[in-house]
Amino acid sequence: MKLSLILATLLLTPAVTLAMTAEERGLEIAKEVDTRDTGFHDFKASMTMLLKNRHGEESLRDMRNQTLEVENDGDKTLVVFDEPRDVKGTALLSFSHKVGDDDQWLYLPALKRVKRIASRNKSGPFMGSEFAYEDISSQEVEKYTYKFIEESEHEGTASLLLERYPVDPNSGYTRQQMWVDKERYIPIKIDYYDRKNVLLKTLVFRGYQQYLDQYWRADEMYMENHQTGKSTLLTWKQYDFRSGLTDADFNKNSLKRAR
Repeated sequence: MKLSLILATLLLTPAVTLAMTAEERGLEIAKEVDTRDTGFHDFKASMTMLLKNRHGEESLRDMRNQTLEVENDGDKTLVVFDEPRDVKGTALLSFSHKVGDDDQWLYLPALKRVKRIASRNKSGPFMGSEFAYEDISSQEVEKYTYKFIEESEHEGTASLLLERYPVDPNSGYTRQQMWVDKERYIPIKIDYYDRKNVLLKTLVFRGYQQYLDQYWRADEMYMENHQTGKSTLLTWKQYDFRSGLTDADFNKNSLKRAR
């Protein structure tokens, strides 16, 4: 880089950014992502989950999702499976927390019982998909420490690359590399590294649309497992924001009556 270009870059860069460490800059980006997605209150959506094994064989599941934003804590989420018949009525209730373990319960209609997901099992696969239970919970800022890597470009989109490191020792990951859209502050790609620090999975967000003139949601979330050759595609449809959900819609009794 020529000296004149370096000087021009320095003059155009805010002094406060230059003074930040990589860890401070990474945390600042994570907080901005969170701030821009705060205030939606609640939403409902329908989903499909397409599972594909290493031989290309596919299976499709229909699901419903409802989420409630909780002030000064993580979100509450209920996911219910509607199809096919062998998983119909299966439901996962998650209470995410900024500090400490998340609470998760899985209702299995065949057994007619609610099973608590232990925090040590949060790295396990969710209903045979490539999403782990910890991937399904809301991603609170406090769950990670951060490090800014560089400004880069991902498929033509100016982005900010940072690494985040799970605080919870039960996480199945040592680190995650996340590309954030520099203009909209939304995640566009995440690489997950396993406990041996080997690339395990990649999550790509596609087809973002804006709701209530503020909140961005991806139409598709594609998770590819590089170690098994399997993949899972979540397709989101029919978003309904501020539909009037309350705490009463998110308790263990709601698991059994969700079918």
